[in-house]
Amino acid sequence: MKSIFEKSIINGMSLNNRLVRSATWEGMCEADGRPTERLASCYRDLALGGVGLIITGYTFIRPDGKQMPGKMGIHADDFAPEMQHLVTTVHEQGGKICIQLVHAGGQTDARNAGSMPLAPSSVKVEQYPGEPREMGREDIREIINVFGAAAGRAKSYGFDAVQLHAAHGYLINQFLSPHTNRRADEYGGSVDNRCRFLLEVYRRVRSEVGPAFPLLVKLNGSDNLAGGLDIGDAVFAATLLDSEKIDAIEVSGGTSASGEKTPVRTKIDRPEQEAYNLGLAREIKKAVQCPVMVVGGFRSIGVIDNALGAEGMDYVSMSRPFIREPRLAERWLRGDKAPATCISCNGCFKPGLKEGGIYCVVDRKERKPKE
Repeated sequence: MKSIFEKSIINGMSLNNRLVRSATWEGMCEADGRPTERLASCYRDLALGGVGLIITGYTFIRPDGKQMPGKMGIHADDFAPEMQHLVTTVHEQGGKICIQLVHAGGQTDARNAGSMPLAPSSVKVEQYPGEPREMGREDIREIINVFGAAAGRAKSYGFDAVQLHAAHGYLINQFLSPHTNRRADEYGGSVDNRCRFLLEVYRRVRSEVGPAFPLLVKLNGSDNLAGGLDIGDAVFAATLLDSEKIDAIEVSGGTSASGEKTPVRTKIDRPEQEAYNLGLAREIKKAVQCPVMVVGGFRSIGVIDNALGAEGMDYVSMSRPFIREPRLAERWLRGDKAPATCISCNGCFKPGLKEGGIYCVVDRKERKPKE
């Protein structure tokens, strides 16, 4: 039986507890992807707050894979000082930081990517802003190599781990999903073929960082879409990764087109609404030997205890609760076991678009002096 505040190790990376700050777009970087002092302060607060592992916001590996403004980039060596500063800031507070690598594929647009978006297939689907260009084999080879180069930079900058984003409808997930992958070559069709791109990215990244460096993946247990990736395909992908010695799998679900079952559901205000990806994670946990993380609506100590205990999860990830309460883990450790105060309104993301960084608008309003 695992407990929240016990120490653990992932391929040599020691963590003080089993709480993970899941990757969260902060909108705090320069237009070119350069990290800012505001982002460093965000990570400092999380490290001070006692979260076991901080996973950065989704970081684009190449400019044509950028989706949102203010998104962090690791596509060139130019940002080395700022990246090293992020890492040092976290380490000085006793924290650990993992960088999440992503290419948005067809889920971006020309305005953000700077060119016509790429995807496994040129299809019109709801999760895409427009119809992307189908990737040729040279495109595939190039992006695989760019993932590897980005991971190599991350290791050299001092990050404690790398996570590949293979969920939420982004490029790797687009290859995995029959909804977005209509290819007739070795990268499409059967689930084995649809997993090929993921495995080739993984192997390239592993060759860059080596066997003793923690390498994680964020994987959809289901796209929650008709014709999309389902739990059977997800278990198949997870077992392939497990056989290749992946160090941990974080299980999520949904895409931007998944209706009420997107990755960031609203109105999570009762324990029975929490842990909405736990059933998917349970099936993956049965099939693999590596540690499994689960994200999705966790707010209460009791629900987290159950996930780590009876359900056998290795880690629990949260995103929005740490936006409102960066020191949530510390509060729970001190003995205040009240649920996270996050009300799952998603209002925190609006300032990222308009004010250069996310924050909890509810908390700010409540703290504002009354006139």
